[in-house]
Amino acid sequence: MLRVEGLQAGYTPSAPVVNGMSLAAERGEILAVLGPNGAGKSTLVKAIAGLVPVSAGRVLLAGEVITALPAHAMIRHGLGFVPQTENVFATLSVHDNLLIGAHALPAAQRARQIAKIYDLFADLARQRLLPAGRLSGGQRQMLAVGRALLVVPKLLLLDEPSAGLSPKVVAELFDHLRVIRSSGVAIVLVEQNVRAALGVADRVEVLVEGRSRYSGSAAALAADTELGAMFLGVAPAASAGAVPP
Repeated sequence: MLRVEGLQAGYTPSAPVVNGMSLAAERGEILAVLGPNGAGKSTLVKAIAGLVPVSAGRVLLAGEVITALPAHAMIRHGLGFVPQTENVFATLSVHDNLLIGAHALPAAQRARQIAKIYDLFADLARQRLLPAGRLSGGQRQMLAVGRALLVVPKLLLLDEPSAGLSPKVVAELFDHLRVIRSSGVAIVLVEQNVRAALGVADRVEVLVEGRSRYSGSAAALAADTELGAMFLGVAPAASAGAVPP
């Protein structure tokens, strides 16, 4: 579904943050992008989403080259992106946030797609008239993810979705990601919460200084404490499904 080939990207061409990065995410797969602070993880997903300049390489979505597309055009090609911060309209209600997200759909489909999001995220249905700024952190993330899902993307990019959330809420959010994966959506997940990410991901890319240092099974990395310590600075829990207390 997603193929990134030799990607070089950054805020200035002379100082790329991502250096020759290649990766792939298949339909119905969760790919976790892990690594130390400053490794280029967020820059990578923003470059895929058209928010950071790409100076070399290319990005393909479902076989179509999307590298040169502006960020606002990505949605029409099946890409949904949820940034880490400022990902909801705080003064608008939950329902109005979803209406804005559904604006790209034909009018006849909007109500039906919003109803599907309420089915997936029951908390949002109960709080539909509440201003988004009054939601809990976990509910705000669910609203941001729900809004990205309205247009039925082929690929969902998530930048640090667990940031600032309690372990219980992280577990609930990641349970929703499993449901989304089962619908056939490819998910690329940038995370600092290594143990939680390894518990939900199928495969892992570990970035160090803008380059891939490990690419493989999430279960294999979770089971290898030496690799975890080498690339991530921590020893993952023995169980890939474990979320730290």
